[in-house]
Amino acid sequence: MSSPTRTLFGTDGVRGRAGEELTAELALAIGRAGTESLRRTRGVKRPRALIIRDTRESGPMLEAALAAGIAEAGGDVYLAGILPTPAAALVSRHYGFDFAAVVSASHNPFQDNGIKLFGGDGGKLDDETEAGIEALIHEPPAPAEEPGRIHELNGAEQDYLRSLESHFRLDLKGLRVTLDCANGATYRVAGEIFTRLGAEVDLLAVEPDGRNINEGCGSTDLGLLAERVASSDAQIGFAFDGDGDRVLAVDGSGRTIDGDEIISLIAAARFAAGGLGGGVAVTVMSNYGFHKAMKEAGVEVEVTSVGDRYVLEALREKGWTLGGEQSGHIISTDYAPTGDGIAAALMLLAALDGRDLAGALVMEKLPQVLVNVEVADREAIAGAGSVWAEVDRLNSELEGQGRVLLRPSGTEPLVRVMAEAPSQERAQEICDSLAGLVRSELG
Repeated sequence: MSSPTRTLFGTDGVRGRAGEELTAELALAIGRAGTESLRRTRGVKRPRALIIRDTRESGPMLEAALAAGIAEAGGDVYLAGILPTPAAALVSRHYGFDFAAVVSASHNPFQDNGIKLFGGDGGKLDDETEAGIEALIHEPPAPAEEPGRIHELNGAEQDYLRSLESHFRLDLKGLRVTLDCANGATYRVAGEIFTRLGAEVDLLAVEPDGRNINEGCGSTDLGLLAERVASSDAQIGFAFDGDGDRVLAVDGSGRTIDGDEIISLIAAARFAAGGLGGGVAVTVMSNYGFHKAMKEAGVEVEVTSVGDRYVLEALREKGWTLGGEQSGHIISTDYAPTGDGIAAALMLLAALDGRDLAGALVMEKLPQVLVNVEVADREAIAGAGSVWAEVDRLNSELEGQGRVLLRPSGTEPLVRVMAEAPSQERAQEICDSLAGLVRSELG
């Protein structure tokens, strides 16, 4: 069945250049439409909404506009300030909010911002609900008879930390860990929870100025973390993205460990201990080596479209608990219905149970190359017949030894070209050739 038409919402909410594509007017309209949608679909007369944000300089502007739209539509708004995206799910469930919104553009540069909406259960809204909200943005409802109020919510940061501490009862005494917080939403809470659990913590990128989020740091640029860990006595390092829903790791030598490797290690450890509760859900981007390792471990794998919402949908349909993406967006539904970088780091440490990360890995990655091709219209790739013919040819040639994958970005004007092959050189050659074809057809 085809998905409802959405033009504003991508795979991770509404995102764009702050003040140009994502304006205060649009944020107000999203708040108003989201509130009215909830009233119509669920009959909530006076919805209560939570808003959190990351450290971008445009955050307060968009937060204020979003709150104004919710209040204009008759909803009560609670502002919790700077917190990681997963805190929206946990805090929302704790206080019984009807929905939550996060003002963040995740791993994007500071010039961008975004708005992600979550239901009262803590999960992201489905495609149909987002399409309904878009319809109300284009045809604004009449103002509410009585506007709502805007409140400050104090203590949400401690609520989030208590949730982590109570769920992950780890003793990290003796562990030396380096954390790169991307000058983003985890800059206060990440070091705090690791310290509470007993670890010796070295912090990087914890001085946000509104513009340095994700700049040369965090999960999109592991160079800073890898260098610090390799030159210190840290045993492991973790890098979060700007809004804290993703994590990547480095071992004691500074070698990068991606989301596939983290998920496979957690899944294998849980399966061996009888605590996995089924299989694991990952996206089409997961490395071939992941699938091979899970087969050898006896773990069933479900493959989904790219996007954590689709991973969550698969987990719910299967009744499983663990899934995620190669990017480090990892979900464990026994904790929360969304990715949480800090929680994923703690899950990995629990799976390691004191073992060295480098020696505990359970998968061997097939060489993989990913190229982002900037295009005028990312959706035009669907009709590029010559490109898809080449994709089919390459996949036939690589059958059993690798693959190619092509998909439009859900949030940026890009087409992502991925190739896996027996050697890094062959993967690079294939990826460059296919990217060139996409560029000539659509660029």
